[in-house]
Amino acid sequence: MVGELGRLSSETLLLILMVSMPALAVSLVVGVVIGLIQAVTQVQEQTLSFVPKLVAVAVVLAVAGGWMGQQLVDFSQELWNQLPRIAQSG
Repeated sequence: MVGELGRLSSETLLLILMVSMPALAVSLVVGVVIGLIQAVTQVQEQTLSFVPKLVAVAVVLAVAGGWMGQQLVDFSQELWNQLPRIAQSG
């Protein structure tokens, strides 16, 4: 049982990483680019970096949201299908 739960835990963490990575990566890239532009132009306005990151993450979620949701649904279905076997082995 511990092996099965450990496997499910690692699969859950991997899924979280996979699903969150597109939005985090885009936010990081946009933040670095805006930071470089602010450093070059010496404009230090906080909202200048927030709004482009917000828009970029919204676009990523709109484009990849279906894939993200499908990954979560597939994992949930697999988990529900395996639940009787996990409960039986415990």
